[in-house]
Amino acid sequence: MENFRKIGFTFLMIIAGAFVAVWAYSTFFEKQNVVTITEKQPMKYATLAADSDVQLPDLTFAAEKSIHSVVHIATQSVRGGGWTSGNPFFDEFFGLKNQQPQMARGFGSGVILSEDGFIVTNNHVIEGAQNIKVILNDRREFEAKLIGTDPSTDIALLKIEAEGLDFLTYGDSNALKLGEWVLAVGNPFNLTSTVTAGIVSSLGRNLRINEDQYSIESFIQTDAAVNPGNSGGALVNQQGNLVGINSAIASQTGSYSGYSFAVPVTIVRKVIEDLKKYGEVQRALLGVNIDDVNAEIARELNLDKVEGVVVGGVPENGAAKSAGIKEKDVIIQVEGSPVKTTAELQEKVSQYRPGDKIDVVIIRDGEKKQFNVTLRNKNGDTGIMRDNNLTLGAEFVVVSDKEKESLDIDNGIKITKLDKGKLKNSGMKEGFIITNVNKKPIYEVKDFKRELGYAKGGILVEGIYPNGEPAYFVFGVE
Repeated sequence: MENFRKIGFTFLMIIAGAFVAVWAYSTFFEKQNVVTITEKQPMKYATLAADSDVQLPDLTFAAEKSIHSVVHIATQSVRGGGWTSGNPFFDEFFGLKNQQPQMARGFGSGVILSEDGFIVTNNHVIEGAQNIKVILNDRREFEAKLIGTDPSTDIALLKIEAEGLDFLTYGDSNALKLGEWVLAVGNPFNLTSTVTAGIVSSLGRNLRINEDQYSIESFIQTDAAVNPGNSGGALVNQQGNLVGINSAIASQTGSYSGYSFAVPVTIVRKVIEDLKKYGEVQRALLGVNIDDVNAEIARELNLDKVEGVVVGGVPENGAAKSAGIKEKDVIIQVEGSPVKTTAELQEKVSQYRPGDKIDVVIIRDGEKKQFNVTLRNKNGDTGIMRDNNLTLGAEFVVVSDKEKESLDIDNGIKITKLDKGKLKNSGMKEGFIITNVNKKPIYEVKDFKRELGYAKGGILVEGIYPNGEPAYFVFGVE
């Protein structure tokens, strides 16, 4: 009991000492001002409240409208193959050697443009293909016929035998605005019927990826995810109308990494119309060598703005020269529409045909001048360009299985009629069987025409006569 009293007394003394210490500190030492910050911070959660007034774009209508009009394209092509001439000099010079042909497969997308089966895709999707298969969204499959190609815009036109198909209508790519929502519809990585969304990031983008002499690049740049297999697919606006054909991506890995590019429908529509009507695109040329205006050029020419297209040269047989346009003129307007870059100028001119007249506004010596220019074709006149294959002067048939067996060949087309033209001038005779062009096997007449269309400079034709005699011919193409 005595111990309990001692412990209690000690505890009370400790508490009393604590109170004394607190009283002494608050009395004799400086007090600190303590401020509680109650200001409201402008922080918000990333999610939207259920009753938020913010309206997100509804893309479901555009997706449903377009998904049934985009197709999956599967291609097959034979690469390699060939046989020796028996002459080591020819073999070494032309790189000929015995090798087994290999089957290559490719995949891409396409867009149905009409209920009777016209389909647009990229040229690079079907380039070199011997067989083209189209798979619809409902899984029906069709063999496609190649109607025509335009490497300069990377566009190709196919046709399948079908009726009552869902198709997309053309929109207006000229009306697109930066920040506008768009959908990319295609078949990336063989995943059919895939829809991705993004905004228009830039317009009139020139990537310089097309090596064709008359290439036209004025891409729509978006951040909609596009991957291998999307090529040839649709870029649609919020109304579900076609505004572009997806063609390329900016990537270090080969897969999507932020930006994708589409050929604007202003170019696509003109190319398709020409391929249907003429079998070849009627390319209208202004007849100028051009470059974008930069700060240095603007200072040199005393321009108010760093925009427009400076003329670096005017060929003698060109449309611009005839109209009066000169070197160092700066083109700022075509048919009432502003022109700020070479890509914009090319896109606008590409919508016309040889013989069409357009108004061009330029700046010369600080003054605006207007010229009426009659556009010309690559030959320097206003005539319609026909298929170059017509100048070959030949008619063909596919070699029969019996004749292929007797000659120990796997493929070929035979010349049945030979008139004046490049083939006859090269030394070929009727009955000659063309088996390879530039080392590519020829199975049908369309293969022969396709290889001639892709060739630049010289053509090497390999073949055999019905008596078994092999022969080789070389001629040039324009």
